[in-house]
Amino acid sequence: MRIIAFYSPKGGVGKTAAAFNTACLASAAGNQTLLWDLDPQGAASFYLAGATPTKGRKLTKLMAQDTPIARAIRETDQPNLTFLPAHGSFRHFDLRLDQADDPDVLKTLLAPLSEDTGLVILDCPPTLSRLTEQVLAVADRVYVPVVPTWLCLNSWSQLQAFCKDKKLGHKKLRPFFSMADRRKSLHRDLLGRASELLDQALPVTIPYASAVEKMGEQGQPLQSLAPRSRAAAAYRALWQAIEKDLRYRKPRRKP
Repeated sequence: MRIIAFYSPKGGVGKTAAAFNTACLASAAGNQTLLWDLDPQGAASFYLAGATPTKGRKLTKLMAQDTPIARAIRETDQPNLTFLPAHGSFRHFDLRLDQADDPDVLKTLLAPLSEDTGLVILDCPPTLSRLTEQVLAVADRVYVPVVPTWLCLNSWSQLQAFCKDKKLGHKKLRPFFSMADRRKSLHRDLLGRASELLDQALPVTIPYASAVEKMGEQGQPLQSLAPRSRAAAAYRALWQAIEKDLRYRKPRRKP
């Protein structure tokens, strides 16, 4: 089982859209995929099922030793894709992690899923916190969307410094430019300096596109809504880059 996370310390950078589209592409390719919505705002849950942050399982029940995490997993209408919906109580995640006897709560929770799940995708809230530390510890790779602005680049630098300070494996970080609008001169300038500004960057740029906003209305990925759009092509390129980055092998299909 491989575990990846989509994370940024800054909100509004296209993180959940990237996580959702990647999950749908991964599952469509035949990988048994689980998307866990760790953000109490529940955007990924809304994409997948129109679920509000009150429909998931409460954090206390999710973390209970006698309650298998599998009971909280929901099916979707996407083949091979399941998800763990968010709940408003997730805003207390850091408090619960401080109180827990287990120093590796996320790892412990996910371990029982390894037999049936090939890929876990964590959609993370935009905070630098104890939860962030556990995500960075458990994930094989952390994909970081960066809007081509100086403010987002500063957030990227802060994340690198945080990982190095906490010894959380900064080499796991894989940034990529997101919500890029080439009509803006600053965006064009920074996109041209990607190799200089982003260490270990994926060779992918997700464009700003109004089609992305329709995903919330339709509850469908861009591959279904607008498969010929530039944004859909960019998400396909993102998934291909992730596959290569993970050296991820598709499971053999049963005869």
